[in-house]
Amino acid sequence: MTLQNSKGFSVLEILMVVTIIIILTAMVAPNFTQRTQQARVSVARVDVEVNIAQALDTYEMDNGFYPTTEQGLPALLTQASSTPVPSNWNGPYLKKNRIPTDPWKNPYVYRCPGKKNPQDYDLFSYGPDGVESADDIVNWYVE
Repeated sequence: MTLQNSKGFSVLEILMVVTIIIILTAMVAPNFTQRTQQARVSVARVDVEVNIAQALDTYEMDNGFYPTTEQGLPALLTQASSTPVPSNWNGPYLKKNRIPTDPWKNPYVYRCPGKKNPQDYDLFSYGPDGVESADDIVNWYVE
């Protein structure tokens, strides 16, 4: 058998296929990373507006007040011993018996009374950049 009779791909054909794969990857990768970031923002929004918020509201219904800033979110897992001591604590109020971190592995920020919501609390994530900026996910109205 000679090389002229063998059936295979030429180097040029292989290079063309590799080039096409690289071009397709370059077109799809940015869309994929953008979707990943959108998914992370959605998870943080659900935590701030629903999951942690519901636990805080249940705590408030049981005790008549939200945990203070000093007591923080750990008061949703174990009964706080600092003032004001909750008299009707029925926790833990969070599922999985842990305080979630935001999708960027940073703790959520909790303040009570809130600076933006002085009647109750502020709850937010600093978002993808990890610092206070326009991309923060917050529980107050932003114009």
